Amino acid sequence: MSKQVKHILYIIMLLPILLWSQETANGTIWEANTKNETIGLPGANVYWLNTNVGTVTDFEGNFSLSYKKEYKQLVISYVGFKTDTITVTNPKNITHALQSTSSLDEVTVTARKQATARSYLQSQNIITVSSDELLKAACCNLSESFETNPSIDVNFSDAVTGTRQIKMLGLTSPYILIATENIPSIRGASQAFGLSFIPGTWVESIQITKGAGSVVNGYESIAGQINAELVKPTTDNKLFVNAYGAVNGRLELNTHFNTKVSDRWDTGLYLHGNSRSEKFDRNDDAFLDLPLAKQVNVMNRWQYTNPEKGFVSFINLKYLNDEKQAGQIAFNPDTDKFTTNAWGSEIDTRRYEVSAKLGYVNPEIPYQSLGVQGAYSNHKQDSYFGFNTYNILHNSAYANVIYNSIISDSRHKIKTGVSYTYDNYKEDVNALDIERTENGVGAFFEYNYDDLDKLNLTAGLRVDTHSALGTFVTPRLHLRYTTWDKSALRLSIGRGKRAANIFAENQKLFSTSRLLNIDNDGGNIYGLDPEIAWNYGVSYLQGFNLFGRKADITLDFYRTDFKNQVVVDYENPNEVRFYNLKGDSYANSFQFEFNYNVFKNFDIRTAYKYYDIKTQYNSGKLDRPLIPKHRIFANVSYETDKKDNGAQWKFDTTYNWLGEQRLSSTISNLPQYQLPERTPTVATLNAQITKVFSPKFEVYLGGENITNTKQDNPILGADNPFGSNFDTTFVYGPIFGSSYYAGLRYKIN
Repeated sequence: MSKQVKHILYIIMLLPILLWSQETANGTIWEANTKNETIGLPGANVYWLNTNVGTVTDFEGNFSLSYKKEYKQLVISYVGFKTDTITVTNPKNITHALQSTSSLDEVTVTARKQATARSYLQSQNIITVSSDELLKAACCNLSESFETNPSIDVNFSDAVTGTRQIKMLGLTSPYILIATENIPSIRGASQAFGLSFIPGTWVESIQITKGAGSVVNGYESIAGQINAELVKPTTDNKLFVNAYGAVNGRLELNTHFNTKVSDRWDTGLYLHGNSRSEKFDRNDDAFLDLPLAKQVNVMNRWQYTNPEKGFVSFINLKYLNDEKQAGQIAFNPDTDKFTTNAWGSEIDTRRYEVSAKLGYVNPEIPYQSLGVQGAYSNHKQDSYFGFNTYNILHNSAYANVIYNSIISDSRHKIKTGVSYTYDNYKEDVNALDIERTENGVGAFFEYNYDDLDKLNLTAGLRVDTHSALGTFVTPRLHLRYTTWDKSALRLSIGRGKRAANIFAENQKLFSTSRLLNIDNDGGNIYGLDPEIAWNYGVSYLQGFNLFGRKADITLDFYRTDFKNQVVVDYENPNEVRFYNLKGDSYANSFQFEFNYNVFKNFDIRTAYKYYDIKTQYNSGKLDRPLIPKHRIFANVSYETDKKDNGAQWKFDTTYNWLGEQRLSSTISNLPQYQLPERTPTVATLNAQITKVFSPKFEVYLGGENITNTKQDNPILGADNPFGSNFDTTFVYGPIFGSSYYAGLRYKIN
């Protein structure tokens, strides 16, 4: 070995030691309070006086930044708190409590909490939706939580089951990694209905990430990630009650009970129930406009907190029982099941879940932390759709270990760890039994550089070995650059890979008379190869003042290129065919968004979206069906000032306009069962008024689809549901028409 090579190897071996040997200052910033509680302040600014060296505190109030002997004074600031400058003699364990300006005689600072926010600092394009935003609409479950957000498209998947399907960047939910507290949760057997299994009142906030997400959460994300943070027993109300009723027959009740068990342990019991027992057929096609339904959903949540030792932990126990009945008005499952008396469907789901999270932050070295996540679920669905049967049993296990630290100083952060997944599927598809077991082990490393000024970069890489997907590498890169004040230019690129669960993800196909055909190409999953795609994105966010009021604009462009895709082909009206992609498949998504605070407490949010999404089918390269090329969104919200007793009015209105959408070909049907090539445009208007009587009690009244827009003949062949032309999948707009609802919320802090 040459001397030059030896010298290079020697330097590489010494580099980590040299980096780690640089001195750092670390500590914790607390909120001063009269209860002597140690509450960390997340997002506080910490920097050395007369330098550009600084950082912000993490969620627990901890920080770490580089230190030199000439640094003597540390400046600490936080919105709503007095800015302090302290003298540092020991850089290894700095603790300081900031005093709220509301307790000072000199000044009182007030700020309005934004219901939806975009960060100017993060490298990823993340939209944070708070619980305040969720309350602007009849948010009864997670699938209904995106009505006031222009980044997510929501529509019914078919005309009988009432299932809402979401899309991001023009791609359906299987291409979105959907997690609960960063644990993947809506996947596999729960893909079709899982969003309706998370009640809206359980959600504290939602983080929507556009484009390829973090490698820490896995390799399946292609279009983006959605993470739902649940309410915490320590911060949720001791008692919360939400009652809801709608003219479409839906009744719902949510109750939360939270209590402190000991100094370290808190627990919450969350109960959700909803039902619809009334039959509606407003379009006179002899089919239910909305399914009859019953759901019981229970969660017991435990939280352990020990800030002195650096521990925080959550344990969740969940149980779900969900029952749906759909089909013709005259259908009686006791006498008509699997007969031609009347067409009907029943979908019964039982689901058990247990999950746990353990977080540890080194009290002596707060930039070092360790997180352990684990989850297990048992999902059993028994269902039939006319003469089609589909049953699935899915046992799933997940584990993830994450280590966080820095290199040299807090500008260089790292995350690394290992993950494990296990899935066992047992499916019964029209008496055909299909069983498979998948397991995979992966390791990941993510590096983040933040110069605390203009540049923030996150580069991640993970390597996985999977029984069905093989051994593969997943790279991800996110970059944010600040061109000038109140701006953020973001670039992203990433690769995703996933196994397509073709039956669980496409259950609407069972509500048709189509034959099911799979082109077996020798792959490991139903004879098909895994899906692989690259996502590229650029986004620009600019904040500014317009007539003295805050405003911002956002421009997004994302492209998804599929290297392989499981094509779901509806172009022959007599069959659904699955096959591997042979040719091009891509999705281009452009969005322009403008937000403006017109005057005090009055906000508008507008957006325009354009989609160019094409796939190579056996019959040619075509637009993906049922995706509008153009969409216009507008939301207007206003709230009055709070009175001394907490009384307040809140008003919210949302408008959606969808352009024409391509329909799958029906040209080979009989003339009376042929549809046009494209749909008409669709416009809907939703509104809600909330009266807050006090911090404990409020009532709300709202309307969905106030303009009473309805799709004509949403079920093809409804006059002969056992004939060869029966199809419920051509849904592009509302079926029920207008619906009005009312509810109340009561809480005790």
